[in-house]
Amino acid sequence: MNNAELEAILAADRTLAVVRAKAIPDAALLAGALAAGGIRTLELTFTTPHVTRHIRRVAETEGDHGAVVGVGTVLTADQARQAIDAGARFLVTPGLRAEVAAVAREAGVPITLGALTPTEVATALDLGSEIVKIFPARHVGPQYLKDLQGPYPGLKLLPSGGIDASNARSYLDAGALAVCCGTSVVPPAAVDAGAWDDITSRAKDFVRAL
Repeated sequence: MNNAELEAILAADRTLAVVRAKAIPDAALLAGALAAGGIRTLELTFTTPHVTRHIRRVAETEGDHGAVVGVGTVLTADQARQAIDAGARFLVTPGLRAEVAAVAREAGVPITLGALTPTEVATALDLGSEIVKIFPARHVGPQYLKDLQGPYPGLKLLPSGGIDASNARSYLDAGALAVCCGTSVVPPAAVDAGAWDDITSRAKDFVRAL
């Protein structure tokens, strides 16, 4: 997957599911549940035990469910390499991580770096992040995204943190390429229990709100 392909799927679905869970019974079934609800990209995170095993499971079954898996909370170059080797199609960081960006560039894998201030946004762009994650978005709100696009016209933004069905549309209206959805769609307890129908229903509700 290249940057243009990642941008296209995010622009079409308008959301990326961020999964943080203590356990994932079957990551392929999780991916299928999200895809059935209209969310075709999911971000597993390095805060989840055995995340590389789950990445590999989703990647190997992509032809069955149609979801694309990436990995988030990538903090080191070693983690980046592990994720790419397991089949992660894109990488996401919570903040500026030059060493992670370097691994992504070398491997030809899209990287979405986390940023908050205008200076951090500029640095993320310089490091090769064509889509910039604004985190934590809950502390700045939708208007901040609109403000950033003054000095950075055409900036592709992916806000994350504190976004649910009640406010997601406002971030899109402010110019976000897509929004991250988290526990409102993939509650850790539902993931741990393998409540796939519930997750599909939550995904449908979230996508409908967009």
